[in-house]
Amino acid sequence: MKIAIVKLSALGDIIHAMVVLQFIKKYNQAVEVDWIVEEAYKDLLKTHPDINNIITVNIKKIKKRKSLYLLFKELKRLRSFGPYDLVIDMQSLIKSAIISRFIPSKLTLGFDNSSSRERLASIFYNKTFKLSYDKNIIERNFKLICFALDLPVKLEELRYKLPFLYSEKKYLNLSLSNFKKNIILIPGASFASKQYPVKNFAEVTHLLDANYLIIWGNDKERMLADKIKDIAPHVNICEKLSIEGLISLISQVDLIIGPDTGPTHIGWALNVPSITLFGPTPGYRNTLVTTNNKIIESESDVNPYRIDKNDYSISSINPTQVVEIAKSLL
Repeated sequence: MKIAIVKLSALGDIIHAMVVLQFIKKYNQAVEVDWIVEEAYKDLLKTHPDINNIITVNIKKIKKRKSLYLLFKELKRLRSFGPYDLVIDMQSLIKSAIISRFIPSKLTLGFDNSSSRERLASIFYNKTFKLSYDKNIIERNFKLICFALDLPVKLEELRYKLPFLYSEKKYLNLSLSNFKKNIILIPGASFASKQYPVKNFAEVTHLLDANYLIIWGNDKERMLADKIKDIAPHVNICEKLSIEGLISLISQVDLIIGPDTGPTHIGWALNVPSITLFGPTPGYRNTLVTTNNKIIESESDVNPYRIDKNDYSISSINPTQVVEIAKSLL
């Protein structure tokens, strides 16, 4: 059986979908899996042993240029792949649904109109699956795949998953310590109200003796890292890392502390201890708590259907609470 999974972006969302691969292969070795993804995220997938082919698209570039010609050209290119027995849209947005429909296949599957953020996406599928949008995103991915492939997997197996991200080369960082626990801090996120305040991060480093490394992905995040170092000079700021570099570095540390963002979820994927801090996004939905991976949510009443980007309640999470959980994980 040959299938294609469509999950275009973003980093954390792709990670939350990739966990299904090990269960597909565990229960059906005969399934061949291709993955359709945005060009920017292909390195997340390229070394995964359970993926046969990676097919990249450039929908973000097309959207930026507002070019119908480039869109039709891209969709025409997708017609050259396959045919597949099944295409599964794990994103269920209109853009991913259109892409799924253009890929030659016997069957196109996605969430139904009551289960998707963009309800119109469901009209592009010829088979749908129902599971409320506000349910845990990892559970949704898991149950969609089990439904699609009739896998006899129990949800509890997710809590005993194997690490599933890989890097071809080991990233060597001279700031890693052989004597102290190594903790990664992640100051950045996709929007400002998801970010844990600089002063709170700095306070964590003063309350808990460890070797701290800060990772960043763009100029704004580098500025946040510099501000933390201004208050806490003992922290180490990493160079800008590729996706593979991130995976390798995170696999070598003892703990990650960060907001609801891709690099924090890499820790979950690698079974590395992590603390994910939630303010305007729902912790119960956007990750899976394990013995190694904990969350702290603000007291904000979050609506997963309508995220309030003006909700800065993450700042109310006390650094002493973060440190308390960090000590238990270390």
